Amino acid sequence: MSKEDVIEVEGVVTEVLPGTMFKVKLNNGGHVITAYLCGKMRQRTIKVCVGDSVKVEMSPYDLNKGRITYRNRI
Repeated sequence: MSKEDVIEVEGVVTEVLPGTMFKVKLNNGGHVITAYLCGKMRQRTIKVCVGDSVKVEMSPYDLNKGRITYRNRI
């Protein structure tokens, strides 16, 4: 899968799960997906909490999982 194939959406973190996994409610449609942190966010130890607005990349093949790539500043 190349970088052009991903779907970028924005959402809000609703629940923190073990293993740097999160439940994210998407802004367009209100679907809830399971997302994990991307590698750069793990390296830089960027903290994500409940209520944070995030940008998520999803594969067009599996719309129930995603990767958090950016945490919006408040």
